[in-house]
Amino acid sequence: MAAMTVHLDIVSAESSIFSGRVESLRVTGVEGELGILPGHAPLLTQIKTGMARIVKQGGNEEVFYLSGGLLEVQPSSVSILSDVVMRAKDIDEQAALEAKRRAEAHMVTAGADFNYDAAMVELAKAMAQLRVVETIKKNIAR
Repeated sequence: MAAMTVHLDIVSAESSIFSGRVESLRVTGVEGELGILPGHAPLLTQIKTGMARIVKQGGNEEVFYLSGGLLEVQPSSVSILSDVVMRAKDIDEQAALEAKRRAEAHMVTAGADFNYDAAMVELAKAMAQLRVVETIKKNIAR
């Protein structure tokens, strides 16, 4: 028997990154982890910077980095809208490590006029990208 699926669109500010049928979606909303399956109740919520994990029709998993955004669940479709979306395989691990190091160094040597909020946002983005890379490494190691 074939698995039930729902249509998912993942769209960034620049382009459509994914469009297809999925068996499930996992993403972090502002109020916690969300698991979306076919038949989920309609929902509109903000999502946090982090990863989206999808199981495509046929059972293959794919992981994406999202810079936050919106999740909309309708009876026949699911949409993710995010400023920045990257497939896990496209993340530059060294660049993310450097961004993390830079943000941490700026926070340590900050002066009175330092913008801690902006530094925390940059640090959170770098950490989220690194978590996505680690997730992929773990899945490959299995």
